[in-house]
Amino acid sequence: MNSLSNPKVTVIGAGAFGGWIALHLLRSGVKVTLLDAWGPGNSRASSGGDTRVIRGAYAGDQDYIEWVARSFTLWKEAEQQWQTKIYQRTGALWMHSVDDQHAQLSIDPLHKHGLEIQHWSTADAAKRFPLLNFERIQSVYFEPEAGYLLARRSCSLVLESFVREGGNYQQTFIRPGQIVNGTMKEVKAEEGTTIKSDLFVFACGPWLGRLFPDVIGSLITPTRQEVYFFGTPQGDRRFNEEHMPVWLVFGKRFIYGIPGNDYRGFKVADDTRGEPFDPTDDNRMPTQSLINIVRDELRIYMPALADAPLLEARVCQYEQTPDSDLIIDRHPGATNVWIVGGGSGHGFKFGPALGEYVAQMILEQQQAKERFYLNRNSLMNR
Repeated sequence: MNSLSNPKVTVIGAGAFGGWIALHLLRSGVKVTLLDAWGPGNSRASSGGDTRVIRGAYAGDQDYIEWVARSFTLWKEAEQQWQTKIYQRTGALWMHSVDDQHAQLSIDPLHKHGLEIQHWSTADAAKRFPLLNFERIQSVYFEPEAGYLLARRSCSLVLESFVREGGNYQQTFIRPGQIVNGTMKEVKAEEGTTIKSDLFVFACGPWLGRLFPDVIGSLITPTRQEVYFFGTPQGDRRFNEEHMPVWLVFGKRFIYGIPGNDYRGFKVADDTRGEPFDPTDDNRMPTQSLINIVRDELRIYMPALADAPLLEARVCQYEQTPDSDLIIDRHPGATNVWIVGGGSGHGFKFGPALGEYVAQMILEQQQAKERFYLNRNSLMNR
């Protein structure tokens, strides 16, 4: 238990998790220092890139659906504060060529939190979105509140708010300090300086296993994930976000597409977990064989893009846990150290709600959920 009435907190990692945690702690009256090796939304970060999907369907998972619902509110509040459009409501079209339990189980929990998901016939979906092909689709659901978020931009705006409201930010690489008698007193910066604090939060995404090899190790395994931006026909507005939704296909593979993307092209990616990846030093050039796989999928589901020119590509990473759940827990050897990570390709959208939740836990205003503990059975029995 934390007996400090006004602790000094240092948060390491200024991505979607760390940035929002730091901002919520600061707004609770805590003195906060936020540190990042390359800056918020940088090209190595899992929070980097232009867009991320926000959707509520979660196979009936109450915790995640509650966070998404709360995040919709917090994203809209942040937009008003920043006077910047971050959330684009396009709706999300869930296309199932296999079992549709993911959507079915989400209907009641979504309604409970004021969100909606509609079951459409494939004929109705094809009439509404003629650029998509439904020949192999068995069932379709439409989530009207879903859409996409501007990822890198929002990370920068969170940091700007944090600094403007009195937070201390430094760009520096940090290593955990020594743990003595169950406490970490300081962390060590790359240039040799030390930063002392009462509490530490490590929200370092794919780097957590490297920073804590004895505690995290392979529990968080970064995988290489490629994202492609395909060029649409000149002057053709049918591909724009005012006419196309975010779409997600559960088929042989899990493929998704995002319109808009600040006119960079129609974003398409394969959610299949890739090869192990070093987020610091590995090459981030796209792979032709993976591009070919995505083009083959487009020939099935969105044939108008199958042979479109590839305008840009990004290589990012997921940080996967064995059960795909997050890790939100104290360090087992240091009661004043929190570890938050394992976003696994789905965590960005509920960054605001997760930041609020973690801040409340740190300040002992809320009990941590056991499903996110480091010693949960699904991780211990891996």
